[in-house]
Amino acid sequence: MDTWYYEVVSIDGDYANLKRTDIDSDDLKLVARALLPDEIYVGCRLKYEMMQYEIE
Repeated sequence: MDTWYYEVVSIDGDYANLKRTDIDSDDLKLVARALLPDEIYVGCRLKYEMMQYEIE
């Protein structure tokens, strides 16, 4: 299974914009906050593995 790394760029209500940090990309991924850990904040780093996000 693949592992991806993200940084939280912004939080807007029930959604957060994530930017991949393990590859060169300027694309943002919009993710529902319900799928993310409660403790996220702008600038925190996340690991996505096995269909789950966790704070690094």
